[in-house]
Amino acid sequence: MSDLGALLTAIVTPFADTPGLSGRDQAPVDEAAFVRLHKHVIELGSDGVVACGTTGEASTLSDVEHLRVIELAVQEKPAGTTVVAGVGSNVTAHACELTEKATELGVDAVLSVTPYYNRPNRRGIVAHYTEVAKATDKPIILYNIPFRTGTDMPNDLLAELAQIDGIVAVKQSNDANIAPIDGLDLYAGNDDTILRTLEAGGIGAISVASHLVGHDIKRMLDHPEERGEVHARLAPLFAALGVTTNPSPIKAALSMQGHLSDVFRLPIVPCDDHEAQVVRGALAALDLLETGARA
Repeated sequence: MSDLGALLTAIVTPFADTPGLSGRDQAPVDEAAFVRLHKHVIELGSDGVVACGTTGEASTLSDVEHLRVIELAVQEKPAGTTVVAGVGSNVTAHACELTEKATELGVDAVLSVTPYYNRPNRRGIVAHYTEVAKATDKPIILYNIPFRTGTDMPNDLLAELAQIDGIVAVKQSNDANIAPIDGLDLYAGNDDTILRTLEAGGIGAISVASHLVGHDIKRMLDHPEERGEVHARLAPLFAALGVTTNPSPIKAALSMQGHLSDVFRLPIVPCDDHEAQVVRGALAALDLLETGARA
């Protein structure tokens, strides 16, 4: 198992419910709710968190806010747990700057997404990660999520990137690419592929559902004989958390449990009534509405 842990929660960034905001006004980060949520996911069995990733709505944060959330995660992390900082950008200089500053804040590793929108070719991707690797002495987890970025990193390219000093793992969010990669630890990037990833030799998961069912997911990681049964039981929850764009469903779920306000920054919006009912139904089926967590 990686020193970073097998189960990492891609933690959400709570925003404060601020009366009077409308349109392009942005609610502030709710730091107290973030600290409470960080503690909660560790209590549910996570080995650490990924702060300011996709689920953390990093793309809507200013750099000051982004680094402050990372700083909070580092300051508040319980002993024996890890903090991985999402520091990706589609501008290499910006990615390097965020990587340098997160390293200075004391993170245990960084998560670096493929440059999005500008869709660099293979040589551009290699050049990008070569520069990012120079910006830190911490382990780097690659993040392959073509659904969001528009660019896939095929497995032979991932193996090439593994030759760059410091690149140690990949969060694989392209279901078609789930396979061992020479030189890289493999993390499931989607909850519904945790079972497949583990069966392919993966070491763990960077999970969203672990906000809610961390103990169950940890059982999948620690007890191979229970994986199929746990996966089947959690599959409806995994599907419900994908009923619309992440992180709207997980924030709805956490709001239903009383952990945070269901507040976003445009263009992300809360679940509509139908989507919220899907989420509520999945929580109720697992007795998660009142208890907030399974033992």
